[in-house]
Amino acid sequence: MFRLNKLTDYAIVVMQYVASRPEAPLHTTRELTAATQLPSPTVSKILKELQDHGLVTSQRGMKGGYSLARPPSQISVAEIIEALEGSMGFTECATAPGYCELEGNCRVQNNSYVIGRALQQTLGSITLADLTTPLQIGKTRTSNRRSALTSITSGTGRIR
Repeated sequence: MFRLNKLTDYAIVVMQYVASRPEAPLHTTRELTAATQLPSPTVSKILKELQDHGLVTSQRGMKGGYSLARPPSQISVAEIIEALEGSMGFTECATAPGYCELEGNCRVQNNSYVIGRALQQTLGSITLADLTTPLQIGKTRTSNRRSALTSITSGTGRIR
């Protein structure tokens, strides 16, 4: 099963909260802790990682806090995931060549790479702005009668 670690999941929650409140220029760790109900050390750790990867900026001082480094429409879910987890892939061999002893003899390695790229592209097309409204999956029938994901839409329209 493809699964994000909890810290990455929480980072998406924190970023979505900040993106959904454009009227507030800065958000304190205390505010983010209260709003997301995450432990303060967890929020601090997330913010440091996000800042290190250029997704948030901080302003020190009495009236300081954190803000998005770019508009929500210019920050993808893939960027957030990669900031906390590193390169994204479906399997280890797709992101870290030489890691698996079966490499070179594996019949699914190429397909794993293709699946990983599709995952990367899909998550790269979903932005923080998209996460401020409910998403929906669009499906179409393929020639062999299986459903295939063709689009993800938000309440405001088609994402890609």
